[in-house]
Amino acid sequence: MLRRLLRLAVAAVVAVLLVLALGWAGLRWVLPHYQPALEGGERYGIDVSVHQGGIDWRAVAGDGIEVAYLKASEGSTFVDDRFAENWEAAREAGVGVGAYHFFTLCKEGTEQAANLLGRLRAVGADASTSLPPVVDLELSGNCAARPPAEVVQRRLTDFVSTVEAGTGQRVRLYALGDFTERYPLPAALEDRERWVRRLVLRPSDDGWAWWQVSSRARVAGIDGPVDLDVVAPDRRP
Repeated sequence: MLRRLLRLAVAAVVAVLLVLALGWAGLRWVLPHYQPALEGGERYGIDVSVHQGGIDWRAVAGDGIEVAYLKASEGSTFVDDRFAENWEAAREAGVGVGAYHFFTLCKEGTEQAANLLGRLRAVGADASTSLPPVVDLELSGNCAARPPAEVVQRRLTDFVSTVEAGTGQRVRLYALGDFTERYPLPAALEDRERWVRRLVLRPSDDGWAWWQVSSRARVAGIDGPVDLDVVAPDRRP
C-alpha cells in the first residue's frame, strides 16, 4: 500500500512539473508574438538601436509596423552606429521615424543636446516629417555617479530646452520608475508627452503618446527580440 501511494505521489509530482514546463514553454512562445488589440486610430511601432543589428525595414513594414524610434545618441559623445542607416532605410520602407537620446547623469544637458542635434542634422531630420525627439531616462546602464537631484534636474531641463529650440518640436519623455523615484521630473517638464512602459497590460491612464508593450517581441526583418510599442492616435508621422 505504501509503495502504491509513493508511486502515485511521484506520478502526481511529475504531472505537475510537466504541466508547468509546458505552460512556461507556451508562454515563452506566445509572449514574443503577442500584439494587443488596437483601439481607434492606434498603430504599432518599435524602438531599436545598434543592438538589433542589421534590419530589413521592408519586412518590418510588411509585418504591420508603421513607426519607429531609433537610438541616435547617448551622453555628450556616443553615437549609435546604426542610426543613420536605420533612419534612411526605415523612411524608404515607408516607416515613420523619430530619434531618441539616452540621457546620462554625468554630462551637462547642453553637451548632450548638441550630440543629439548633430545626429539629427546629419540625417536631415525635419519637424514636418519626423516624430518629436525622445529623451530616455533610466538608471540602468547609466554612469556610476549619482549627482544631487537639483543638478540632474537642471541638466535635464537644459537638455530639453536646447533640443526643443533646435528642432521646433516638444521633447517626449521615456522615464522609468527607477529614475523618477531618485530624480523627480522638474515641474517645467511635467506637461511633456509621455512614452510609458507597461508590459502586456494596457495602461490604465490614457494620457500617453507611446506605450511600450514588450521588450522581447518578434518582428519580421529583425533577428532577435525588439521593443514593441503602441502609438496613440494623431501622433504623426
